[in-house]
Amino acid sequence: MKYLETTYDPKNPSIIYVDSVQYELGSFDGKSILYDFPKIVKYLDAKGKLMFGKNFKIYEDDHDLLLKLTSYFVQDHDYCKKLGIDTAKGILLSGPVGCGKTTLMRLLPHLVPHKKAYNFIPCRNIVFGFNGVGFKLIQDYEDTKDYCFDDLGVEHVGRYYGKDCNVMGEILISRYEVFRRKGTKTHITTNLNAEELQEKYGERVRSRMREMFNLVSFSNLAKDKRG
Repeated sequence: MKYLETTYDPKNPSIIYVDSVQYELGSFDGKSILYDFPKIVKYLDAKGKLMFGKNFKIYEDDHDLLLKLTSYFVQDHDYCKKLGIDTAKGILLSGPVGCGKTTLMRLLPHLVPHKKAYNFIPCRNIVFGFNGVGFKLIQDYEDTKDYCFDDLGVEHVGRYYGKDCNVMGEILISRYEVFRRKGTKTHITTNLNAEELQEKYGERVRSRMREMFNLVSFSNLAKDKRG
């Protein structure tokens, strides 16, 4: 779906423009932004409708989770500390099928258009790529770009010239090394819980994920928003 570009006022980054419509996310004192959560929700609802269609909405049931995520994306270090979120780590967003994980992780970077957004890639596409080019693809993710890997856990085992590979497991190990050396962030969405992740990727990967990610979860009772 085509949607309008998000821009901001360089002199006042608390003001965001979508085409000619202005949204004020808080107040700017010349050095930092004091964000206003109700204004953020209003903006995200409007931007979401442009990106995903008129049926998109921000659900009140998700406000607590959204407060955590927005605090992280705007890098409110003090409030994130109160919430138990480490702003130096990535986000692992988990929850049931259809609860809105992918949508939010596509939407939230538009809160901070003055910052470089991460590359958003479905895990199944990565495995398809591996099946075509092999182990070079895993090495490609050893760079210092930020990524969001979508739908971790639904991808198949990769196979290249008859050799099987847990592609995403290997990539996560590589990303862990980059995180340790450079502080480069990786983000993930997944339907799997901690036990299921460990079963699929092993304790070696799971232990590294604990260091790399803040776990933010939808309720298991979160509604399917695709209906």
